[in-house]
Amino acid sequence: MDEEESGQIQLVVKKKLSSKRIDKYLVSRLQDFSRSHIQRLIKEEAVKVNNVAIKSSYEIKLKDVISVDLPTESSDHITPEDIPLNVIYEDEYLMVLNKSPDTVVHPARGHASGTLVNALAFHCNNLSSFNGPLRPGIVHRLDRDTSGAILVVKDEKVHKHLALQFENREINKEYLAVVKGEIELDSDRIDLPIGKDKRDRKKMAIRHDNGKHAVSIFEVLERFPGFTLVKVFLETGRTHQIRIHMKTIGHPVVADTAYGNSEACYLEDLLEPVLNKDIHNLAKEAELCNNAAGSIIERQALHAYKIGFIHPVTNEALEFTAEIPEDMCNLITTLRKIKALLN
Repeated sequence: MDEEESGQIQLVVKKKLSSKRIDKYLVSRLQDFSRSHIQRLIKEEAVKVNNVAIKSSYEIKLKDVISVDLPTESSDHITPEDIPLNVIYEDEYLMVLNKSPDTVVHPARGHASGTLVNALAFHCNNLSSFNGPLRPGIVHRLDRDTSGAILVVKDEKVHKHLALQFENREINKEYLAVVKGEIELDSDRIDLPIGKDKRDRKKMAIRHDNGKHAVSIFEVLERFPGFTLVKVFLETGRTHQIRIHMKTIGHPVVADTAYGNSEACYLEDLLEPVLNKDIHNLAKEAELCNNAAGSIIERQALHAYKIGFIHPVTNEALEFTAEIPEDMCNLITTLRKIKALLN
């Protein structure tokens, strides 16, 4: 992000990108904005390229100057919205939800609608205000396009206890990811510090100078031609930690726009590592994915599969599993079918 004024974000396209729509470009650059919110801003002509309003289909060009006008709004008011919640567990003190992809957890400046917090304000009478008025009930977060288990707290005392469990690394967080390449090791521990990217402050990077301690442990669950399904445990909870760590060891998460240089995954991408042309033909004829001509997944293939913690009131050890969403299930199923064709 090259310049940020009051009520406006400005970006300059500094890399030549072939045939990239502006809505997809902004989704990749503005991690705190959902696709639907960006498309709404474009429709309202709040997005301009070289001072001219454009459509979502506009293809960006090198040196384009993009400005995004943010609506002015109250900084401490949450508007309740009737957005469905996928509740895994709920009691009078807390909730565990299965967050869907393309859902921002809490409002950011100029983005006060369509978030998980807006949905919580509609569905819940009480939420902890421990983290301030814009993050009621939020004790931790997931990236916009990371799906899965997220913990929400209704009581402030419970919030403090759970925050301490996070601080002491007593919360068990387990993720599933499909990554590029076939990982040789069955498991490994990645211990690399993470900090702000020097060139793009919206992104993170490995920083040995001033990065924060970050540790991820992965286990290989299944290997496919050119891809691997892994389980990842977090010892720390840095922003974009899994995505950065997997990229650094040469296995970026599939369809990770920010760190994997691909905004979607298609059947052709999954067949690329397979050299057997007969397999390519068989796969296309069988239409291995639900939409063989379209994309299989349009966000990073990363899912918060499990979360475990000690209930601050009952002192009971709890563990919850979040069902894998359809797009990621389809990706894994398609990879398994391609693998079966080779056997």
